[in-house]
Amino acid sequence: MAVTMADVARRAGTSIAVVSYVVNGGPRPVAARTRERVIAAAAELGYRHNRVAAALRSGSSGLVGVVLPDTVNPYFAALGQRLEEALTASGKLMVAANSGYDGQRQAAVIDALLGAQVDGLIVVSTPGADDPAGLAAESGVPLVHVHHRPPGSDTTLVAADNAAGVAAAVAHLRGHGHDRVDFLAGLTDEGPVGDRVAAWRATGVPGELLRSEYGRAAAARLVAGLEAVPRALVAATDEQAVGVLAGCGAVGVEVPGRLALISCDGTPESGFTVPPLTTVEQPLAEMARRAVRHLLGEPAPGTPPTATLAIRRSCGCPHPGFSGAEAMDTEIEAAPPVAERDAGPRGAEPDGRRR
Repeated sequence: MAVTMADVARRAGTSIAVVSYVVNGGPRPVAARTRERVIAAAAELGYRHNRVAAALRSGSSGLVGVVLPDTVNPYFAALGQRLEEALTASGKLMVAANSGYDGQRQAAVIDALLGAQVDGLIVVSTPGADDPAGLAAESGVPLVHVHHRPPGSDTTLVAADNAAGVAAAVAHLRGHGHDRVDFLAGLTDEGPVGDRVAAWRATGVPGELLRSEYGRAAAARLVAGLEAVPRALVAATDEQAVGVLAGCGAVGVEVPGRLALISCDGTPESGFTVPPLTTVEQPLAEMARRAVRHLLGEPAPGTPPTATLAIRRSCGCPHPGFSGAEAMDTEIEAAPPVAERDAGPRGAEPDGRRR
């Protein structure tokens, strides 16, 4: 026979109503000690919360749909993990869906999640997809975009301060004595990468804009095919930066001896490349907390959270850390317009993904 709330209440020495408040996260608060007794009793008895029945009673499923472009991409995998942690701390269960960088697939999974009566949606919009805000509003479901939202959308977007992060990366390379800093972007300037390109241009430092498809293979091929590899480079994404390391290895270019490299994601694996990547770390945990808080009814977040420069070896600093890094706030002078070089698409990439 299935264990019931009544069984848990008897074991914990409390009422069924109190057990319900603990299991369903309200509507009334429960004292910490009582809550601990209820949780312990439920664990001892093997009680399993019936979310379907709870949803029928309360009108809330306790589920939040999270739509990511690519759950395998290290950046989005890390973001998904942080969102799950924030949702769990708020008593919600995350249901993750993969849009596969396909606008029609994104629309289909959002429709399915709304059909499952999720309490909210957190969406990293894929480039070219329609804005799902109207469909969510028709269903009475709150929606928050994280990292990227469709152009022209007025839905709340939770993202890091890309301008400050890129400026810090450029200033750091200048502090190493580089008077030119190139930038590796995607094939288009949509979304956060476009913001990073604009921030790089705004520094006024001379440099060349390189382009490749997103993904390690495309970036590796681009670098291996260059007549002259840059002396200093900021890559828009960690995946591209890993490709740059591979391309440099293929042509015998030492990093950081010949090329000083910084990337702009800060995924967990960036610290385990050879050499470890200096990165502009996106504040994923804070982004996730802000997105969940807003989804659950708090006012929209104000200024974006700050991305921090994680200093490792690829930029030319000793690893780990560098005592003078914080003092490298070099004044940046105006410079001529940057040049642009486009690698262009060269066929489908197994790991080539849009950001």
